[in-house]
Amino acid sequence: MLEQEFIAYKSFIHSLDPRIRLVQAFILSVVLALSSSLPVLSAGIASAVILYFLSCLPLQKLLSRLLVINTFILFLWAVLPFSYPGQTLFSLGPLSASKEGLILALQITLKANAIMTIFIALISTIPVPTIGYALQQLGLPEKLTYLLIFSFRYIFVLEEEKKRLLRSLKVRGFNPKTNLHTYKTYACLLGLILVRSWDRAEQVHKAMLCRGFQGKFYSLHKFSLTKKDFSFFLTSSIFASVLLMLEYINPIFFK
Repeated sequence: MLEQEFIAYKSFIHSLDPRIRLVQAFILSVVLALSSSLPVLSAGIASAVILYFLSCLPLQKLLSRLLVINTFILFLWAVLPFSYPGQTLFSLGPLSASKEGLILALQITLKANAIMTIFIALISTIPVPTIGYALQQLGLPEKLTYLLIFSFRYIFVLEEEKKRLLRSLKVRGFNPKTNLHTYKTYACLLGLILVRSWDRAEQVHKAMLCRGFQGKFYSLHKFSLTKKDFSFFLTSSIFASVLLMLEYINPIFFK
């Protein structure tokens, strides 16, 4: 998401107001995170796929990112069915797999994939600075939005600083091993990055004060809601409400 490679595409999702996308990503994610019935989670997966295709992003990019998440989820499939109490479905030697454990693993898989796909479709298509300004417009404290913007601005600078220090270690013949010398070297490396980050932060702050910074950022991007934004917001809200109704009003039928 930090690479910002998805913001260059043109699609229906890209044309929506960033504030609407942030709000709907939050609402859909909360609804899916609180849901446990499989039909509701399946509907969440379907909605995530629709949003992703509306964003016109390459399918391969989505699969590569979901592969990372599902690699961790695979461990849950290996552990949960054999550790969660419930009705035994099958046995592998002394281990018994429970139906409830399999269902729980399936629920986690559906939730994680749906929420990740929704975030890629709705959030990763927004430039990070625009996300900060949109969050500010939505009422998030200014300090938090500034923290987001500055973190995104300087995380790449710190990455370059780390690479430069690692290169200097290699030039001096450093060969990492599992010993105390390696641990001390990496500790010094982290400490040096922290000290230089602090020093750079002070320099940036002084430079901003010299340019008249008074504690407030002003965005050149003007947000404006259109009929398309209202239509998307209304449709997504109705869909999220239907999911909640299916989950909580008649849970026995849908579980």
